[in-house]
Parts: sequence; structure tokens; C-alpha cells
Amino acid sequence: MRKLMSIVLCLSFSGTALAGGQSKEAKRLESATFVVNEIMQTPEKGIPQDLLDRAVCVGIVPSELRFAFGFGGNFGRGGLVCRRGGDGAWGAPSMFTVYGGNFGLQIGGKATDIVFIVMNTGGVRKLLQSGVKLGVDASVAAGPVGRTAEGATDVQLHAEILSYSRSRGLFAGLSLAGAVLRNDDDANQRLYGRRYEPKQILIDGVATPPAAAKALDDILAKYSPRGGEPFPKA
Repeated sequence: MRKLMSIVLCLSFSGTALAGGQSKEAKRLESATFVVNEIMQTPEKGIPQDLLDRAVCVGIVPSELRFAFGFGGNFGRGGLVCRRGGDGAWGAPSMFTVYGGNFGLQIGGKATDIVFIVMNTGGVRKLLQSGVKLGVDASVAAGPVGRTAEGATDVQLHAEILSYSRSRGLFAGLSLAGAVLRNDDDANQRLYGRRYEPKQILIDGVATPPAAAKALDDILAKYSPRGGEPFPKA
């Protein structure tokens, strides 16, 4: 009987841990949906529509960002969603982490939302690398804010990635130069229930979007149903 009880407890604990892991990614995507919707509800203070329509992918780190300057800087987790084929409907998300850089100083070391848009297919492929350093491996600039990108500089218009922050309701361009983005394979496995490479999810389109991603895809389609650029044929 003791042995049976031990087995039951172990199975119960394992099931709870697995469910918690799944709900963690689902909650992150739910928070990302909320962030995108709130930002785009005020177009005069949001991502310029013409830039969002050009974007191939959108990355969101909900307000889980934490700073510990004595222990290597800042850290957060988020999801990256790309248009299928580069210019189709919004597809399945790939989870990632972001850490390092000096952007914590720019936003006062507070928990905040980070949003970035990937402006071309070359930028997407660079983000598939194992630990891409923004500003070095991929060009990044603080994005312009407003209904259109008329006031954007040449640096912003030619950057592969444009990044933003939202803290206490304030939305502004934010430089992520120096930050490192790394694909979160463990989170992807929990989300999909099997191992997918980020390229399979974002470019090849072999992963079916999980139910947890539907709301995020829907809100992105609401604000930018068409756009991007097609991925080059392999």
C-alpha cells in the first residue's frame, strides 16, 4: 500500500508540474495578446501602422522583465510570431529569452513590456541563431511611435529590428542594443508537447499553432491582416 501511494503521489506531482509548465507558456501568450491590443488601441501613441504592415514577425516580452545589476543584468521571456511564409496569416509562436544589455537603465529597472518588430526575412533568420546579440549580429533601433512612420530616421527605417517598451502605460521606442535573444527550446517543447526547432515553427510552418496562441494570432490579424515579405525559396 505504501508503495502504491508513493507511485500515485509521484504521478500526481509529475502531472501537476507538467500542467504548470504548459499553463506558464499559455499565460505568457495571453499576456502578450493583452499588451499588443492595449498598444494598438491608441494608434497615435502606438506602433506606426505602415511599419507594422511591413513587419514579418512580432516579438513580445510581457511584464516579467527583471533586473539584477549585480548578477549579469536583466532577463525576460517572450514569444515571437511570424507571418506564414513571411507574408501570409500569422502563424505559430516560438518562445525565447532575452537578457543582458543596458536597456534596464533606460527604463529605470522596472518590470516592463518589451515589443519588437522584425522588418525583413534576413532579420528573422538571424534570430534563429543560438544567442543572437542585437546591435551586433542583427541591426536594431528604437522604433518610432505614432500613427505613421513619417518622422522615422534613416537608422530606424533601415534597421532589421525596431524595439519598444511599455511601462506604467507609457509606450516609447527603446534600444535593445547589447541584449541577447536565445531560443527557448524547453518552453517550445512544453507548449507543443514535442520538440520543434524554431526554424520549423517560424519559417517552415510545420508546427500547428496551439490553442493558447489563437488569441494572439487573432489580435495581430485584427491590426495587420496583410503585410510582410515572402521568405526566399530555399
